[in-house]
Amino acid sequence: MKVILGLGNPGRNYEKTRHNVGWWVVDHLADVWHLGTWREDGQALVASGHVDGTPVRLVKPLTYMNLSGKVLIPYRKRPTWSAATDLLVVVDDVAIPVGTYRLRARGSAGGHNGLKSVEQELGTREYARLRIGIRPVNPERRIGDLADFVLSPFGSVEREEVLALLPRLTDAVTLWVREGIEAAMNAYNRTH
Repeated sequence: MKVILGLGNPGRNYEKTRHNVGWWVVDHLADVWHLGTWREDGQALVASGHVDGTPVRLVKPLTYMNLSGKVLIPYRKRPTWSAATDLLVVVDDVAIPVGTYRLRARGSAGGHNGLKSVEQELGTREYARLRIGIRPVNPERRIGDLADFVLSPFGSVEREEVLALLPRLTDAVTLWVREGIEAAMNAYNRTH
């Protein structure tokens, strides 16, 4: 089973924040892939189905960002499941500009508390991630306190830039499901 973990925080007050971009993507995937309604499963909301015959589960942790990795414990215990090939984490990234993204096969948490939690629970950095840029393109726009920045909503122009990426991100994630992270990186990291 392929698991796509969208990082974010539960609650209406976080819905439109930069830190919830991972939830935006998995919500979009659930709609495009017609996976039906979200249901509660342990400490997460999940939507399950098949993409081109492959079982897929979308996961939105209900644990808040710094405990996101806890939702992976049941998958980690499955003998046929491997984080290196069966997990894609969708996450906001303040190091790259709004309107851009990067697929990676592995790497550090880069200071992101959600990725730190995933790494801690899995005991490895060997899992794919889709990093979606949230850094303002305007150099005069100051980030200030990072926690305040990621927990604040996008401006309307930035929000539209992120939403405009969704069809391309859907194609990239679909290719990851079919052929793995290397194929997805080769096809989608070249241009944004």
